[in-house]
Amino acid sequence: MANNIHSSSASTVEQDPSAKKPGGWRAIKYILGNETFEKLASMSLISNITVYLQNNYNLGGVLLVNIVTIWSGSNNITSLLGAFVSDAYLGRFRTLLVGSIASLLGMLMMTLTAGIHQLRPSSCGDPPHCPQPQGWQFCVLFAALTLLSIGAGGIRPCNIAFGADQFDTTTEKGRAQLESFFNWWYFSFTVALLVVLTGVVYIQTNVSWVLGFAIPTACLAFSITLFLLGRRCYIYIKPEGSVFSDMAKVVVAACRKRGYSVEPGCEHNYYDPPLMIKLKRTNRFNHELQEQGTPKNGWRLCSLQQVEQLKCLIAILPVCVSGIACFISMDQQNTFGILQAIQMNKSVGPHFKMPPAWMNLTSMLALSLWILIYERLYIPVATKIAGKVKRLTLQQRIKTGIVMSILCMLVAGSVEKRRRELALKHDSFVSPMSLLTLLPQYALSGLTEAFAAVAIMEFFTNQMPESMRTVAGAAFFLSLSVASYVSSLVINIIHRVTKRTGNSPWLGGHDLNKNRLDYYYYIIAGLGAVNFVYFSFFASHFVVNTTVVETGVKDVQLENVVAGNSANLPMRESIDEEKGLERPNTS
Repeated sequence: MANNIHSSSASTVEQDPSAKKPGGWRAIKYILGNETFEKLASMSLISNITVYLQNNYNLGGVLLVNIVTIWSGSNNITSLLGAFVSDAYLGRFRTLLVGSIASLLGMLMMTLTAGIHQLRPSSCGDPPHCPQPQGWQFCVLFAALTLLSIGAGGIRPCNIAFGADQFDTTTEKGRAQLESFFNWWYFSFTVALLVVLTGVVYIQTNVSWVLGFAIPTACLAFSITLFLLGRRCYIYIKPEGSVFSDMAKVVVAACRKRGYSVEPGCEHNYYDPPLMIKLKRTNRFNHELQEQGTPKNGWRLCSLQQVEQLKCLIAILPVCVSGIACFISMDQQNTFGILQAIQMNKSVGPHFKMPPAWMNLTSMLALSLWILIYERLYIPVATKIAGKVKRLTLQQRIKTGIVMSILCMLVAGSVEKRRRELALKHDSFVSPMSLLTLLPQYALSGLTEAFAAVAIMEFFTNQMPESMRTVAGAAFFLSLSVASYVSSLVINIIHRVTKRTGNSPWLGGHDLNKNRLDYYYYIIAGLGAVNFVYFSFFASHFVVNTTVVETGVKDVQLENVVAGNSANLPMRESIDEEKGLERPNTS
């Protein structure tokens, strides 16, 4: 094993000496601006994709839910590819730029599907027997969605990481700024969506899908322009190789040497230069080293830093599993929640009908209000009472988010049961029940995101060193992706099982009144209850409320943060003292 040590993270930063000091909130305003308009474009489609595919492609039932859910999952799983490309080749700035351009092309294609009627099936005159899209029409649609997924893969893992790069986390001020950045990152684009998305969704549903898609396309073009305007303000971290390749090497090397017995002590650890001159070289690894001290085969001998990076990733897996279970309930609102809204009374007053996709704004509003209350009311008051900075712990926030996800599904199930009863009583496709009765479940979904999603994203980022921040972003969005795929799997299993054992399936078809969606919601609530027990008694023990801080000796303290192992601390202390570095507190 070896420890790849870099003299300082600052040495990897490209700066223009004639410009003002880069980084900080001066750079963040451009990053948040880019994120805001990018989210405006992507969310205007995500929020209304269910309605668009049902109205313009005549899709419904399990097929519609599967397309939306799998596409949503693909948007997140491409984050792994984006993280790999960013770390190994392009860097975060260029990966963000390429991802934004791919998203722009995807939105242009979606606009074409709305504007050119030949790209869609003909309108549906008889709902039970609507013409379905032809194969080539599906290909055009999926090509557009694929470009959007590629764009999301470039943007999602890098946007948070690139923003975090702008702060110096070796200082108390930088760490405090980083902690606030996570909340304001969510808050800024959510507020913009609340102001603008209402109009875009209304235009899509009631005016024109072409204009409704053209507006977010223009917003994407503006976000790219804004992002490029701030290019002189950013701190750029050069790509230093893919962490994923290093992790694969560790696994392969460990399998090859599984029969080796290693005695306690650091003399059996191989370290790369510059630490090599501080350590005793042993005969154990001489046959695997070149004259300059580098391994002959990276798939047989790995550095200590590579091992610790893998341990960092493994350490977040228990919390990742809990996050996946929590995110499943959030997924339901973009599919089944919208389908509920379609079959409800959408009239608000005598002359206005609310678009179903507006329900998503309730989630965003709940999220924004909580972050505003938490940052501007709870923290100042709690700090004044306690006499020190007082925040909710990550464990408290994640537990609260899980509880919110359970309540969300229970409320959604009870509302759906009542909606269905009224629709059947009046023998009507659309229930006389007001669409506004869906507000509580959407608000609870927003609070689930405000508590659990923000906390898990913060946990992933803080538990990773600077060199793995892109991996942290990819891990977060991978959790969302797996949640989408698991949700789709559960939907298909329930559909097939209930179709064989009952008179009609719980899920499927164009008419929710013939299904038992409420039963499905209760099953998801049950999974949430199991998740709460799992997190409380197991996963919560892996949540550490500290930030991995990198000094000039890069990642040198990871072993103690992740594994609580202090066997090599004396060696590290001597190195830190030699370099004049302050050793992080690992207690």
